[in-house]
Amino acid sequence: MNGAWLIALAVAADALLGDPPSWPHLVRYMGRAITFLEGRLRSLASSPLGLRLAGAVLVLLVVGGFALAAALCLALAEAVASALAWLLGLVLCWQCISAGQLWREARSVLAALEGGDLALARSRLAMIVGRETQDLEPEAVRRAVVETVAENFNDGVVAPLLYLALLGPVGAVAYKAVNTLDSMVGYRDERYLYLGWAAARLDDLAGWLPARLSALLLAAACPLLGLGAGDAWRVALRDHGAHKSPNSAWPEAAAAGALGVRLGGPNRYHGVLVDKPWINPEGGPTESLQAKQCVHLMQLATILAAGGAFFVAWGLGWWA
Repeated sequence: MNGAWLIALAVAADALLGDPPSWPHLVRYMGRAITFLEGRLRSLASSPLGLRLAGAVLVLLVVGGFALAAALCLALAEAVASALAWLLGLVLCWQCISAGQLWREARSVLAALEGGDLALARSRLAMIVGRETQDLEPEAVRRAVVETVAENFNDGVVAPLLYLALLGPVGAVAYKAVNTLDSMVGYRDERYLYLGWAAARLDDLAGWLPARLSALLLAAACPLLGLGAGDAWRVALRDHGAHKSPNSAWPEAAAAGALGVRLGGPNRYHGVLVDKPWINPEGGPTESLQAKQCVHLMQLATILAAGGAFFVAWGLGWWA
């Protein structure tokens, strides 16, 4: 069966089932490997140069190791039965896409707000964002939902689908390893400034094209909800540099323009107030309607992204 159908089934499985917490998951294994290797490599280096080299080795071991393991497992499965290899490929691809679970969690945050339980909304929000949530007002909670859903559209949907379409399941696993490394060690704080440098730079490189495609896809999905595609793309072009990351503000800016809200601004992370620039500063506050529209917008844009990946994989036709 052509790999295009594997993409379609993987996206459908993610949308319908998400990430069942009791099931084994590739990202959890990546996280454990990163934690283990970080401890070992950090004990071997102390200087800035040594930590940079250790970080490069960490990236090589994690990305190369998981990509090689995926390739070997698929080859072994193929030697047993083609159907087994295809099923394993489906599971790998499904676990590299992370949209459905986030949509559910985002809606649960918004439902708690609508039910008047701000404490519950903050608690649920803390499960999907890195900022401190205990003092956030309702508008800030909704804004955080929009930001994380928009950013995840690139990291969890467009990027893995692009590498899946071009390189197959092994490519998707390699990208997921890069992105997981960045989420765990790619910080510019005292602990990870040097050790996480290689992971952060590689994630910037791997996410460069998908980030821009994500903004285009969001703009393309806008008319399906009666939103302005022109506004989405205009704000994306203007405000994509509002983050230190060269990528993350592209989908956030597109969402801000589409919804007519402002995103970003000051937030507290691990006890430190980080004053980020505003995205679409002339936009209004994030109300309940806009937060719900954001989730719907991401769902429609995911369908477009999946369709594009399907036809790319079908056209290439060299993996199945």
